[in-house]
Amino acid sequence: MTVPDWVQDAVFYQIFPDRFANGDTTNDPANVQAWDAPPTLWKFHGGDLRGVIQKFDYLLDLGINAIYLNPIFHSTSVHRYNTTDYYKIDPMLGTFEDFRALIDLAHQNGVRVILDGVFNHCGRGFFAFNDVLENAEHSPYLDWFHIKRIPVDAYGPGKAKDYLAWWNYKSLPKFNTMHAKVRQYLFDVAKYWIEQGVDGWRLDVPNEIDDDTFWNEFREVVKSANPEAYLVGEIWEANPRWVSPSHFDGLIHYPLREVLLDFIADGAIKASKFADRVEELYELYPKENTFAHFITMGSHDTVRLSTICGGDERKIRQAFLFQLCHPGAPIIYYGDEIGMAGEKDPLNRHTFPWDKSSWNHALHNFVQKLIALRHRLHPLRRGSLKRLVVNDKIRVCAFGRVSEEGSAAVLLNASDSIQRLQLDVSDLGWTKGQRIMEALGDEELVVSEGHLKLELQPHGGALLYGI
Repeated sequence: MTVPDWVQDAVFYQIFPDRFANGDTTNDPANVQAWDAPPTLWKFHGGDLRGVIQKFDYLLDLGINAIYLNPIFHSTSVHRYNTTDYYKIDPMLGTFEDFRALIDLAHQNGVRVILDGVFNHCGRGFFAFNDVLENAEHSPYLDWFHIKRIPVDAYGPGKAKDYLAWWNYKSLPKFNTMHAKVRQYLFDVAKYWIEQGVDGWRLDVPNEIDDDTFWNEFREVVKSANPEAYLVGEIWEANPRWVSPSHFDGLIHYPLREVLLDFIADGAIKASKFADRVEELYELYPKENTFAHFITMGSHDTVRLSTICGGDERKIRQAFLFQLCHPGAPIIYYGDEIGMAGEKDPLNRHTFPWDKSSWNHALHNFVQKLIALRHRLHPLRRGSLKRLVVNDKIRVCAFGRVSEEGSAAVLLNASDSIQRLQLDVSDLGWTKGQRIMEALGDEELVVSEGHLKLELQPHGGALLYGI
């Protein structure tokens, strides 16, 4: 199995296109909402690909070198998970030329771009499903879907009864991916966009296509077009099946997010349970896949990080500290780095506030600093994970990262009190007299007899590396 090497060095940024930036008002719908209006499930705010281009310097300044775009293909909804045309950029997001300009700009700056692949289901406006609605049992596309009865009611009230649909939503008819022509159509789509310069796919609900042969063929098609293309699956559970040689390079690591937030945000688990689970998840997958997971603290499908942490900036910083020091590819959900809050959809999909007066600048600078350190320090990107300290009584946990180019350590204090430690650093290869930098406080320390003395603030942390 070949996993793209570049993923280990990537720091991703997730963009929900309608809500990030509006760079071209001429493609806005007639009923476009004010940019700062409260988000809703159905109303558009005018974000587009030109907006991403215009704000690209912001991403570069933050330290981002990879972008994941939520769906950008022609659709009828804000989220665009109900695709109408897989070969067309949604006109409200721009043109193919805008897409090409974004890809070119990204690649010129060493930034990769991956797209959201929604291949389990489509929208009601998709040509083949429309043909079924028009021609019923005479449609040549009848077997492209799971039709239960004719005529098909696709627009009346209630759940889907005449055909299979994702979660029984009529607007999301499920493909019959066992059909050879459906498979070929979807594989051709995946290959086409890779050939247009896309660097990989984030696969939406891939477990809904519970067919190893489909994903094996999908992988072969994509990798034949570009061996360095990255495939990451939206799998919410911890399951190594999905990173076998017939599936994906990595998964969106929601289980890791869950256990971290249970420890630092809710205080629901002990340090030992947290550490045990972190190690269990680290060892569950082959190393190349462990280092290719999306390390996420939130997405368009979750409550925002700031909200989960109750607005406590100390805990938010702890989450970013762990995320940006852990094996895998960190991915920041747009706006989390400036403290955007929001409960579940639609409140977690507010427009990005380009008026900087609402930003948490200190948090932004903290995240920016951590990203820069990750880019600079080899062990944070490629080092193995080692447990250093776990103490249930004081709720402190520390992990080391060790590579052939050095060592680093990240410490978390999930208690309400200052904790003073004498940290054994022998497993990090640090010896007496060695100078160590504590990066968060810019404090220089010196190893004494294989130990470091340091102090952790309540709900604080530390990042250590050798000078």
